[in-house]
Amino acid sequence: MAASVCVAGSAAGRALLRARSPALLSLKRNRSAASYAQALQNIPETQLTTLQNGMRVASEESGQATCTVGVWIGAGSRYENEKNNGSAYFLEHLAFKGTKKRPQAVLEQEVESLGAHLNAYTTREQTAIYIKALSKDLPKAVEILADVVQNSSLEDSQIEKEREVILREMQEIDSNLEEVSFDYLHATAYQGTALARTIVGPSENAKKLNRADLVEYVNSHYKAPRMVLAAAGGISHKELCDLAQRHFSGVSFDYEDDAIPMLAPCRFTGSEIRVRDDDMPLAHIAIAVEGPSWNSSDNVALLVANSIIGNFDVTYGGGKNLSSPLARTAAEHKLCQSFQTFNIRYSDTGLLGIHFVTDAHNIEDMLHVAQGEWMRLCTSVTDGEVTQAKNVLKSAMVAQLEGTTLVCEDIGRQILNYDHRISLEEWNSRIDAVDAKTVQKICSKYLYDKCPALAGVGPIEQIPDYNRIRSAMYWLRF
Repeated sequence: MAASVCVAGSAAGRALLRARSPALLSLKRNRSAASYAQALQNIPETQLTTLQNGMRVASEESGQATCTVGVWIGAGSRYENEKNNGSAYFLEHLAFKGTKKRPQAVLEQEVESLGAHLNAYTTREQTAIYIKALSKDLPKAVEILADVVQNSSLEDSQIEKEREVILREMQEIDSNLEEVSFDYLHATAYQGTALARTIVGPSENAKKLNRADLVEYVNSHYKAPRMVLAAAGGISHKELCDLAQRHFSGVSFDYEDDAIPMLAPCRFTGSEIRVRDDDMPLAHIAIAVEGPSWNSSDNVALLVANSIIGNFDVTYGGGKNLSSPLARTAAEHKLCQSFQTFNIRYSDTGLLGIHFVTDAHNIEDMLHVAQGEWMRLCTSVTDGEVTQAKNVLKSAMVAQLEGTTLVCEDIGRQILNYDHRISLEEWNSRIDAVDAKTVQKICSKYLYDKCPALAGVGPIEQIPDYNRIRSAMYWLRF
């Protein structure tokens, strides 16, 4: 979930280069190959420093005219309970409603006067608040961030105003069937655990959460060792560390009565949840097995596997010329409007699966071919497919280098999850090490003969019985 305020910026011009001869085409390919190799070598190193209170400061200096700086906090809806579920999301909204030093109007005016963009989002395990601004305004951006994170006013009047906003947003979220299907998938896959709860929480909580609840959540989880100040762009790491020391050194690293919040394990359960509504035009189906956690070395092979399956949207066109076998089948036989693969990772578990949108009468066929593609990954994927998928994956990773915000987000997220940032060169080496046998081995570990979790929303009468879905998770071998 994300919220933002004071957006400023303009579209950059783009040049389209057209090759007019085979010689130029060859030159262009050579330059592309060289550019990729150079990109790996020329990426600035990520510098990491830990303050005395345990807060980590990480940055990548690229010399650009703009920068993005933000605070990533190891706290999200998974750290909540039934009573206060939705607190992290509520606090995200209140981040823009003023501080003890800056009333809302003053905060908005300061951000806008910088031509900056202040944004925030909440996930099940993390909260992020960040600013994109001109590099020369880094000191002011860090000072504003520190004020927002440490001194949010949490006034009763603002809480009541934002309560109404959140309740309206919940209604909007209910109409986003893709998001709804993923929430239901979590609810059935992790039933009875913290990961089953939604990020926004139930409407009953949104109606009754008060200042005391929010202050308790902040005091329990906003601790320095669980925070990362990340920055990317035209910044100096030394200057960033000095600013962090000046503005964040007061963040506490102590817990009351040494009661350090520990995440309870979240057990995966092969199961299903069906929410039928025949008045809806299309069905949303999400099917997943338990995947690896953030720190598992299996993730690279699974990213390659997902790249082989690919993604599809009927508006893209392509048909029989699509590289993904599943996409070609879906397009030629009109089995779905769209599908996407996903590998959602948490600190101790994950969800590896496929989400698709289809007409009611195509559900069974689309499930059949999707699960068949999973089994093919386990048994007969080819080296040619793996090579092509690896190139697609590498291109996507290089694309993440464009823009300081994506880089900054990658830094903050990786420092929280790995306690260091994995370089693109290292990712490239890990991807190169994957071959067809690796994909078959890792996919067999997570997919073959496993009990899936399934969530269906909409006109879903044609979803097969769960036992039939389960039986499609293996092939008889002779």
